[in-house]
Amino acid sequence: MKRLALVATLLALLPAAAAAQTKSITLPLDHAYADIKAGAGQEVTVRTCRSCHSTDYIVMQPRGDAKQWQGVVTKMIGVFGANIPPADAAAIVNYLTTQYGP
Repeated sequence: MKRLALVATLLALLPAAAAAQTKSITLPLDHAYADIKAGAGQEVTVRTCRSCHSTDYIVMQPRGDAKQWQGVVTKMIGVFGANIPPADAAAIVNYLTTQYGP
């Protein structure tokens, strides 16, 4: 009976012990070739886009006009669930069109 009580107590404490452990993940730095160009909207683009992926994905995209970049940003929001407010989305599209346009 005592053994059963001990096992029950230990099992009850396991979730608390697991919750007390904090894990941290450090992502590697982007490659130098993925440094994005300076310009208006760079900060919001880096902050927003890097919350899900590296800037490699930006510089590896085909150059495009505003319609193409709007499609990319819309896909990130609609398909991948990126939480990008409309004003930030517009700034990102403008930045990408200006810096990575045709």
